[in-house]
Amino acid sequence: MIHQLPSDPRPLHIENRRVELVVVGGGLSGVCAAVAAAREGLKVVLVQDRPVLGGNASSEVRLWALGATSHGGNNNRWAREGGIINEIMLENLYRNPTASPLILDTVILDWVLREANIELLTNTAAFQVETVEQQIQCVLAFNSQNSTLYDLQADLFVDASGDGILTHLSGAAYRMGAEDKEEFNEPMAPGEDYGKLLGHSLYFYTKDAGEPVDYVAPDFALKNIPESIPRYRRFSAKDHGCSLWWIEWGGRLDTIHQSEQIKFELQKIVYGVWDYIKNSGEFPEARNLTLEWIGTIPGKRESRRAEGDLMLTQSDIIDQVVHYDDVSHGGWSIDLHPADGVYGDKGSCNQYHSKGIFGIPFRTMYSRNISNLLITGRLLSATHVAFGSTRVMATCAANGQVVGTAAAVCLANNWSPRELAQPDNIEQLKLCLHKNGHHVPGYRPVAENLIARADISVSSQLALQTLPLSGEWLPLDRNFAQLLPITVSGERTLTIPVQVQSKTVLKVDIRTSEKPDNFTPEVSLAQLDIPVNAGDSEVILYLPELAGEGYRFLCLLENPAIAVGLSDQRLSGLVSVNQGGLEAVSTASRQEPPEGLGVDSFDFWTPQRRPEGFNLAFSTSTPLHHFDEENLVQGDCRPGSRPWAWIASPDDAKPVVSFGWEEPVQADEMTLWLDCDYDHPLETVQRRHHDRVMPFLVTDFTVTVDDRVIATITDNHQGVIRLPLGDQPFSKIQITITKTQGSPASLFGAFIAPRV
Repeated sequence: MIHQLPSDPRPLHIENRRVELVVVGGGLSGVCAAVAAAREGLKVVLVQDRPVLGGNASSEVRLWALGATSHGGNNNRWAREGGIINEIMLENLYRNPTASPLILDTVILDWVLREANIELLTNTAAFQVETVEQQIQCVLAFNSQNSTLYDLQADLFVDASGDGILTHLSGAAYRMGAEDKEEFNEPMAPGEDYGKLLGHSLYFYTKDAGEPVDYVAPDFALKNIPESIPRYRRFSAKDHGCSLWWIEWGGRLDTIHQSEQIKFELQKIVYGVWDYIKNSGEFPEARNLTLEWIGTIPGKRESRRAEGDLMLTQSDIIDQVVHYDDVSHGGWSIDLHPADGVYGDKGSCNQYHSKGIFGIPFRTMYSRNISNLLITGRLLSATHVAFGSTRVMATCAANGQVVGTAAAVCLANNWSPRELAQPDNIEQLKLCLHKNGHHVPGYRPVAENLIARADISVSSQLALQTLPLSGEWLPLDRNFAQLLPITVSGERTLTIPVQVQSKTVLKVDIRTSEKPDNFTPEVSLAQLDIPVNAGDSEVILYLPELAGEGYRFLCLLENPAIAVGLSDQRLSGLVSVNQGGLEAVSTASRQEPPEGLGVDSFDFWTPQRRPEGFNLAFSTSTPLHHFDEENLVQGDCRPGSRPWAWIASPDDAKPVVSFGWEEPVQADEMTLWLDCDYDHPLETVQRRHHDRVMPFLVTDFTVTVDDRVIATITDNHQGVIRLPLGDQPFSKIQITITKTQGSPASLFGAFIAPRV
C-alpha cells in the first residue's frame, strides 16, 4: 500500500534517456525516420503524443497515404515511394484486404516494435527544448498516462511533429502562411482572397444496418446545409471517410493555436451533413445507413514550415529541377485549397501537375540555424506553393527515411547535417538509401556494387517480341497507348490483332517524352495511317528506325469502328495507358492552366487498375528489347528510362541467376530488388485492391553461397529482400526461383557492398 502524508508540492516522476537520436512525431515520417536510424545501428527514442502511430494515416484520422502515384491519375509511371514506407504499404496490402484503418495501425506498430534499437513513447508530448549555442541539448516530454516526465538527450534530433514543436521551441527559423508571388517568382502563390493556409478535415464512416435507422442530430449540429454549404450538391449517401476530404475548414484561422476551435466547427459540420443526408428526404437510399465512426481529432494539412539551407519552390516542381543533393522524390500535384473551405464558393482545390516526378534535395531537410535539428514530414523547407505537393504522407514518409538514415551517416563521420549536404559527402547518404530500396532520382551506382565485378549467368531471358492474344478486346473509344521499351535499333514490322466494323483508317502515333525518365508522350516520332476494312483480323505496322532508345508510346488514336486485341500476359516494365484524367486528381484529360500560372499544358495518359489494364497483344519481326542479365548491374530498382529488369523466359520452370567472382570476396549483406509494381497506388485505407500480393513478385526462391543454402524464402510479398552473407569469403551466389505470383520471374538487381 502507498500512503502519502501531507507534504510540500511533489515533483513529477522523471526518467532520463541519453541516446543518439530523438525523433519527435510518430506519424509516417517519424516512424520511417526512427526505423531507418535504428536499422543503421542508432539508439532511438520515438516520441508520439497520440496513443497510436501513423498520424493522419492512423485510425484516429483515417486518411489514405499517397504520394507520387497520385491515385494513378497522372503521368508518373512506376513512381510509388520505395524503402520503409513501401514495406509498410505492401504489408498492409497483404494483411488488410478490407482496407481497415485498425489493421493498418497494427502494421505500423509492428514495424516499430521489430526494431530493438527503438524505445517508443506514446501519449508523450514534447513541451520544452534546451539549446546551447544553436544546438539542442535535450527535449522534455510529458506522458499524461503514466504521469512521467522524460528528459531526452541526444546527439541529433528529428522534428517530425507536423506542427514543428521542436522547430518552434528551439528557435529554428520557420514560416507559416503563403509567400508573395514575387519572393520566389511563384505565379501560383495565392492572394488573400484565396487564402494563405490549408484547413483541417474531419472524417466519418457509415454502414448499412440492414434495417431502417433513425437519426436525431445533436443540438450543436449545423443547420440549413443548402444555405450554409455552397457545394452541398456534392454530398452523396455513398460517400464517407476520406472521400469527403473536401469537408474542410480553418484556413482563415491559426491552424495551431486555434486548432480546437477548428475541430469543434468541423464536428458541427459533420453532424449537420449527416442530418441532411438522413433527414432532408433527398437521400432515400440512406434509410438503412447509420454512423459507424466519427473522428475526434481532425486531419491537419498545414501549419509551420521550417527553413533549411534551401527552400523548394514552384519552379523546382514544375520544371523538375535537378539538384546535386536530390535524395528523395515527389509527384503529387501542387494541390492548394481555398482557406474558406466548405463554407466558400470556390472549388475545393486547385491541382496542377508536373510532367513527371521531381527531386527533393537534402538541403530542405535540416534547420538552417539549429545545427543538430533534422526536419521531415510537412515541415520540409518549402514555400507554401511547393508544400502543396510535398505535404502528402507517402512523400513525407520517404523523406523521413532520408533523415533517419542521414542521422546515422552524420554520426558515423562526425558530420553535422550541413556538412553531410556538401557535394563531396552526400554520395554516402545516397548510397545508403539506394541499397535499401529507397528511390534516389537519377542515382544508379555501379562501381560500389560487387555485382558489377561478377560474372553473371542466367538460365534464360526474355526477348520482347510477342504478347499473345488472350481473348479480350478493347474498342478504341478513346486514345490508347502501349508503353514499349525499344532498345534494339532497326526497322521492323509490328502486328496487332483487330476487329473492324467498317472500312476506316487506324491512326497510329509513336511518341516519347522530352525527358528520358518522364512518361508524358509529348514528342511525336512517327505517324502512320493504316487503311483497314470491315472484318480484318490484324493490321501490320511498318515501324521506321526511331532515334534514341527507351520507352516509346505506341498510341492508337480514337476510332470506335476498331477494337484491338489485348493480352493478359503481364511483364515487369510494361503497362498500357489511356488518354484521360482521374476526377480525384485532375478535372479533364488535358491540363490547361490559365495563362501566366507557370504550369505546363499537357495530356494525361493513365493506366487502368487491375483486374483491368491489360497490355496490347502484338508480335514483331525482331525483338524490341532484351530483358537480359546486363540489367542486373544497372543499379536501379524500378523502371525508369527503360525497364532495368531481367525477366526469365515464360517457359523456364525454375529460373536461376548466378553471380561468380574470380577471387573470393567478402560482404555482410545482399539486397535483392524484386518487382513489387511501383506503378500501383497502394492507398492504405478505405479503398480495396484487386491483389494482396503484387503479380510481378517472385514469391519462392532459394539462395546459396558457395553451394551452401543461406535462405529459403516462401510466400514472399515484399519488394526488397535483405540477406546476411556471413563472415566467410565467397566466390559464388546462386538464386533459384521456384514460384512467382503469376508473371514470368523478374529481378531488378542485387546490391552487395564490399566489406570495408
